[in-house]
Amino acid sequence: MEALELKDLIEYIAKALVDHPEEVDVKENKLENTSIILLRVAKEDLGKVIGREGKTARAMRTILSAASTKLHKRAQLEIAE
Repeated sequence: MEALELKDLIEYIAKALVDHPEEVDVKENKLENTSIILLRVAKEDLGKVIGREGKTARAMRTILSAASTKLHKRAQLEIAE
């Protein structure tokens, strides 16, 4: 259930950033001790999710790290092109 909450957090943030929120797709892959959150957005929204010099993506990863640490889990954010 905790990983679902992390997935929902990334989906919420991404939908707030993009012009086409209906095309935001977030999937979660569980590995042994880590959850990998895979984020896909519309091609024209990719720059908005990554941000200038990757600052937006870095901020999303920081938020995900803080939330997963609080839940005593490990999570990574991957942004698919």
